[in-house]
Amino acid sequence: MTRAEQPSRRSLLAVAVAAAAVGAASPAAAAGSSARTAHAPSKAPSGQVDNRAWTSYTDWRGGTAKGTRAVSGKRPGLVIATPAGRTDYADPHTGKTTTWEYARWTSPVHRLDVPSTEVIASWNAHTPAATWLQVELTGTYSDGTDTPWYVMGRWASGDQDIRRTSVDDQSDGRSSVWTDTFAIDDAASGLRLVSYRLRLTLYRKPGAKITPTVWRLGAMGSDIPDRFTVPASKPGLAKELTVPRYSQETHIGQYPEYDNGGEAWCSPTSSQMIIEYWGRKPTAEDLAWVNPDFADPQVCHAARFTYDYQYEGCGNWPFNAAYAATYKDLQGVVTRLGSLTDLETLIAAGIPAITSQSFLESELPGAGYGTAGHLMTVIGFTADGDVIANDPNSPSNEAVRRVYQRRAWENIWLRTKRYNASGNVTSGTGGVCYLYFPAHPTARQRKALAAVGIH
Repeated sequence: MTRAEQPSRRSLLAVAVAAAAVGAASPAAAAGSSARTAHAPSKAPSGQVDNRAWTSYTDWRGGTAKGTRAVSGKRPGLVIATPAGRTDYADPHTGKTTTWEYARWTSPVHRLDVPSTEVIASWNAHTPAATWLQVELTGTYSDGTDTPWYVMGRWASGDQDIRRTSVDDQSDGRSSVWTDTFAIDDAASGLRLVSYRLRLTLYRKPGAKITPTVWRLGAMGSDIPDRFTVPASKPGLAKELTVPRYSQETHIGQYPEYDNGGEAWCSPTSSQMIIEYWGRKPTAEDLAWVNPDFADPQVCHAARFTYDYQYEGCGNWPFNAAYAATYKDLQGVVTRLGSLTDLETLIAAGIPAITSQSFLESELPGAGYGTAGHLMTVIGFTADGDVIANDPNSPSNEAVRRVYQRRAWENIWLRTKRYNASGNVTSGTGGVCYLYFPAHPTARQRKALAAVGIH
């Protein structure tokens, strides 16, 4: 199935939190004292999610710059102007130590309208050869104390200079970073994160003139209540988008260095489907490294270039969103949605979504399998309101299109707690979703994205 059947550090934390919260309420945290930014946050209609992104020239001119410069134009961004210094980076996955020059930008404080138990950052950038970037987060707890700076990702679109990686063993005893997610260690205590800043560091070889360019940097904070079931939504749309179909299973055994080959590639396979829905695709030159005997080489390509060398998997959520944004004029974000009604809003505007869910085989009739974590591409709804999904865990491309019962599907996606096959309480993803969309959406697409909290 997928590597998620093995307990990840993210899953283990969620299990611990869920176990601690059984039978306990999750009291709302008192607001802290951090200053509010000039830009209002975007909230999903549920009131449980807060999205903030820096994307405009004005955004990049704000914050604190040390060696960076905002660039205007059709797609404003942030680049290296004059490096702030040099540093050595010892890559734990290659054993090589290399000197880099760097510049840094720190966002203003963003006060969360939803005091949060979890925060997931995401970014969109171009990193030419001999460049890379790092994203960090620090915040203030509801009791007025601060977190340390946490590394949320070290990333490059390629893998020739550094190996993109999450960073393990980050904790202050009150919060931790688990692969790609900042999380309060004991949500039942009432402790919450009430504000945060993001710090972006851009790296390049000393003396080089090239620079990374970052177009989007943001984070999604959330406080999803502990729940085994969620309220049912009413069907409101019958529509199906024409999205390419790719099976991860046809790649079993291919490139096992990337998370044991295709059997664990649900996330990059889903990402590739939506990237191609928007008309983007790797070039023949991009795919020259893939064995020509392999069908759908772009799926192999997506696996390689979403792979997290620390997590040892292709399922790092922000790395998938960042991969999508390496294609011309695409954006990618990680968020949470509140219901299938939110998904209907997006589908109506022509925006498919990648959702993360976990379930026993008996909980999703017609799937034919169970999983501790799996990504699917939602492409529409039937006249009865059932979910039409491109499920990469299918024996062939032709078999990828599935129809799943609305009520069953909504519950396995939105719940935060569930029972596993052993009868133990474990985690659910609470509505995690990747959204990929044009850098310049239509008015209808902008309205739909705003309705689910994305700007």
